Amino acid sequence: MKTSDFDYYLPEDCIAQTPLEPRDTSRLLVFKRSTVALEHGIFNQIGKYLHPGDLLVLNQTRVIPARLYAHKPTGGRVELLLLRRRDELTWECLVGGKGLSVASKIRVEKGPHAEITEVLRGAERLVRFAKPIEPYFPDAGHVPLPPYIHTPLQDPDRYQTVYARTPGSAAAPTAGLHFTPRLLDELQGQGVRLAYVTLHVGLDTFAPVTVEQAEQHTIHTEWCQLSPETAEKINETRAAGGRVIAVGTTSVRTLESAGQGEQAHQRTTHDSRKTNNDALSQAVHNSSLVVHPYQGQTNLFILPGYQFNVVDAMITNFHLPRSTLLMLVSAFAGRTQVLGAYAAAVKEGYRFYSFGDAMLIL
Repeated sequence: MKTSDFDYYLPEDCIAQTPLEPRDTSRLLVFKRSTVALEHGIFNQIGKYLHPGDLLVLNQTRVIPARLYAHKPTGGRVELLLLRRRDELTWECLVGGKGLSVASKIRVEKGPHAEITEVLRGAERLVRFAKPIEPYFPDAGHVPLPPYIHTPLQDPDRYQTVYARTPGSAAAPTAGLHFTPRLLDELQGQGVRLAYVTLHVGLDTFAPVTVEQAEQHTIHTEWCQLSPETAEKINETRAAGGRVIAVGTTSVRTLESAGQGEQAHQRTTHDSRKTNNDALSQAVHNSSLVVHPYQGQTNLFILPGYQFNVVDAMITNFHLPRSTLLMLVSAFAGRTQVLGAYAAAVKEGYRFYSFGDAMLIL
């Protein structure tokens, strides 16, 4: 399928620059797949679409202040975006600056010295810091807002979910930004259960698909975890006839990675692409269960035609044209239907992207 099949028109003034207050007052577009019907509401009304016994699965990753500024010995300024930690001192980074090749030395502002140890793909570099960088985050780190947000964020916590626990993401799992503690309590009060997974969001959230054929895109690998407790809740929910509702595409990818064996995963991401899914080989096949505990790397690339094994419904924001996230949502709800819903959202003045409104797909 062509990447251009996932393009759509979006006026620039539809891109949300600041988050709404309170969090749960954003708009909610409800899309029912069985009837292709659209309903318009407010996010804090989402409870009327959820049932006792449903399970909300939320990504509890926490965004680290992953944007750093540094200087070369000549004085030239360098920007680093931490993507993935390799070991105590070494990180995969997206770098901005000229002449940053192997053995190039830099000094982080209010932080340690560092050295480029390997040139990866494009602007990505392997950077080894003289000391662990995490203790320098409070002074040297900055919230890595997406490039389409131009308004400074007054409160860094607004780019965190209220349930963020495990540091490691370069970007927020934005579908979860709409929840407040009060709303989560209300949902539990009506019999909706909560479960948590972790997927540390990496570079691919910012990267559009540039190849002509979508299947030829190489998705970045991200680390994820689904605990024994969460696996048990999922299996109990499905056995009792409840719905597993993923909050965000990162939760979808974690759930679906845990819900299939290694061979099925490799078929989905295409045989021509190399895979690195250590966690999938740890799965114990048992047809009576939906998922097993899961931990490791995933490069699951979900395109239309994918058969969902775990997810029954999802909450998601409105995604960039030509992005893997839009492709995933299209796989779940149908490309034509999703693009139609997006066109309706534009017409109705919905706010798009990270700080924008939400969509509930049932």
